[in-house]
Amino acid sequence: MIPALAAAGAESAVTLSLQGGGSAAVKLFLLLTALSFASALVVSVTSFTRIIIVLSFLRQALGTQQLPPSQVMVGLALVLSGFVMAPTGTKVWDESLSPYLEDKITTPQAIERASGPVRTFLLRQTREQDLALFYEISGRPRPTRGEEIPLTVAAPAFMVSELTTAFRMGLYLYIPLLLVDVMVAGILMSLGMMMVPPPLISLPVKVGVFVMADGWRLVVASLVRSFS
Repeated sequence: MIPALAAAGAESAVTLSLQGGGSAAVKLFLLLTALSFASALVVSVTSFTRIIIVLSFLRQALGTQQLPPSQVMVGLALVLSGFVMAPTGTKVWDESLSPYLEDKITTPQAIERASGPVRTFLLRQTREQDLALFYEISGRPRPTRGEEIPLTVAAPAFMVSELTTAFRMGLYLYIPLLLVDVMVAGILMSLGMMMVPPPLISLPVKVGVFVMADGWRLVVASLVRSFS
């Protein structure tokens, strides 16, 4: 009699333990999994890629080598990405993460709800020809009106569109500063100062023009507004 009661008690304890900790264990596992892919997600489905590429173009065009340092450039790109992605992040938290952590929705429902705002952001920045390219490569039928585009198509199309947009914006930054280099080189050659390296003169000129034009404010404003 007593062994039977002991066995029943042990079974109840195991059952209660599993019921009480299962949800928390799953949440912890999903959280650690998301953190392990955090860097990949930041690069692939946020505004980080466009911002860091444009800032790299700017530093290359100025010719300041390692100024600003790479850590500063990445930090600025992360801060601006957080600012741009704040509305999307707020929707994901309110509609998906917060209800999931409160055990109001299941894991599949949380994933489905989180993918909606992310998909909306991706498609807003994606060109039609890039979407068509990945539908053609995958062999999938083109979506009809109102049909949701899967993230497996939206994410790579978004990345290609971001690279195209970033290089276009970088070119717009590079050309005016390149003209300063050409102008300085022409002046030095006309003065017979061919032994003087043009970057020695053009670097302070470019930095001075950039600072006087309040260049950082203009570049940041253009980057942020390009996601509107």
